[in-house]
Amino acid sequence: MIRKSQMKLQSSSNLYTHKPDYEITKLRFDAFWEREIIDRPLVQFSLYKSKNERFALPAHWHARSEETQVDVELFAKWHLIDLSHQLFLGDSLPIVCPGLGPAVMAAFYGCPLHFDQYGNSWNEPIVADFNGLECLTFNWESPWLSTLRHLTTACLNMGAGHFITGMSNWFTGADCLAAIFGSQNLVKALIQDPDWVKQALDRLQTDFEQLYLEFHKELSSAGQPGTTWLPLLSDGRYYVITNDFSIMTSTTLYRKLFLDGAIRECQYLDHSVYHLDGPDAVRHLDTILELEQLDGVHFIPSLSDASFTRWAGVYKRIQDAGKCLIVNCEMDEIDAISNTLMPEGLLLNVMNVTSIEEANDLLKHVEKWPPNGRV
Repeated sequence: MIRKSQMKLQSSSNLYTHKPDYEITKLRFDAFWEREIIDRPLVQFSLYKSKNERFALPAHWHARSEETQVDVELFAKWHLIDLSHQLFLGDSLPIVCPGLGPAVMAAFYGCPLHFDQYGNSWNEPIVADFNGLECLTFNWESPWLSTLRHLTTACLNMGAGHFITGMSNWFTGADCLAAIFGSQNLVKALIQDPDWVKQALDRLQTDFEQLYLEFHKELSSAGQPGTTWLPLLSDGRYYVITNDFSIMTSTTLYRKLFLDGAIRECQYLDHSVYHLDGPDAVRHLDTILELEQLDGVHFIPSLSDASFTRWAGVYKRIQDAGKCLIVNCEMDEIDAISNTLMPEGLLLNVMNVTSIEEANDLLKHVEKWPPNGRV
């Protein structure tokens, strides 16, 4: 373990007013990717200032429609003000990921995109011809893609020196294919024409790599670290690998149809985390842990049974495989976690921090974590 007194902080011209201790958090993330530790595991949480310290937010943002969703200046301004209401203690980060919801990826292939009053988006699937790949043509002139480009530029301009602009959230792989054609149609295709599914996934991955590279170049040219909706920091290409659709498949089908795509995505990225969503996805964990170039796993238990002790065995399997780990937890679970997991390569997303006093107590507590193994 490297203590604070031994750390050498490099000066940076790209400071963020909302995160004055950015450099030390960045050093902790550098250690995280190496499954090492500087002074403690990473700790993130959401904490707002008291209401009398906040500014008024644009009122019409709360009654969102398609018009407000694509208002790029309103989007950037709202997030700038909202971030000013928060305290980014520990390793919490002021990040804005410009986006239109992950469903926008299917819209690039021609699926209609809709929004509700809360800004959530969804698609109408299109009719698929599973005899060819002509229905999978990415529209690089899509007005939705143009909007996303403008949102990113607006956030970079308004956030300069204040917050980090991250990568948008998109459906990728099987999740994107299910959004385009509908989950039930994709299930049928898995059985009737698995070769077509593999070809389709390969095409989607090629398009994703080109799309990702376009936005990565703009963000990195503006001095932004690599980050996205799962708020980690990377010096290179970082993204979250998802396959929520996999809960509808067996482990055999997953290995046959999806494993190659996950390997390719890990190879494309410098840093990757697999988002394992829900108990039904755990059956694929052993296969996922075989991904040599995968850095970490973000496991989300069911909301009705999310206690750490219930899923401690899953978390230990992930660490024992040499992967980084992100754990959602509550403060009263910290002792159980510290007695079970290693601090190296660990990030705790603590859900119920409500005051500065609680935050400071939490951070002092995790500094006592036993290093280099479990007690």
